[in-house]
Amino acid sequence: MTGAPLARRRVLVTRPREQASALAALILEAGGEPILFPAIEIASPADPDRFHGIADRLEQFDLAIFISPTAVQRTFDLLHARDPGRRWPGHLRVAAIGGGSGRELERQGFTAVLVAPGDADSEALLASPELGDVRGKGIVIFRGEGGRELLGDTLAARGARVEYAQSYRRARPSVSATEPAWARKALDAVTVSSSEGLANLDALLRAWRRDWLRESPLFVPHARVAAQAARLGASETIVAGPGDSETARALIAYFGGAK
Repeated sequence: MTGAPLARRRVLVTRPREQASALAALILEAGGEPILFPAIEIASPADPDRFHGIADRLEQFDLAIFISPTAVQRTFDLLHARDPGRRWPGHLRVAAIGGGSGRELERQGFTAVLVAPGDADSEALLASPELGDVRGKGIVIFRGEGGRELLGDTLAARGARVEYAQSYRRARPSVSATEPAWARKALDAVTVSSSEGLANLDALLRAWRRDWLRESPLFVPHARVAAQAARLGASETIVAGPGDSETARALIAYFGGAK
């Protein structure tokens, strides 16, 4: 694609395999070459009975919060597999961290999703007026296994009854010990979608390219991930934002400008 902003640029896309296609398509559209290398593998929860033990009591909650698009997808996959005809309780409001999670809830049929503006993080959602007074409310948080406790701890401190329903788990993918062909020369850019993804990627790539963090600009979703990258020794980190469109725009601005 002559004159395209990402022409001849090789961009590593490290989102989980199920989530990589949208960003890859945007990179292709801008003339770049997306290289798919998932740094996180999405798997079923280790204890699905524990998830269903909470999900079977949805009527007892006042608010359901979804941490990520994956949390939305995996939660409704599990609910529909258990009971295809089950309906969401009419009184149970939904909230999401980030626009991507909100859009995924809309695809599930929800029309009144609470999504905090600005940064796609727990702090932004906690600053929403709707979560200012939650005394006596039952709140279920759908997420993967592990992760930050700030959201639940803060809501509990505000007087809510909080439970976590873990609908998936994240794992580091297993890869061949043989260096892949794409890793034999420097990349033009690397994208990561989370702190865990960055840690996994560093562990995977250091076997082949010890100084990979110094070779290519790193595009991350949040300042928190940028701080982690700095600790790992990254030479240049760009906070692009959480979504595919934000990442693509940051790539185009970087390579289409003076760089």
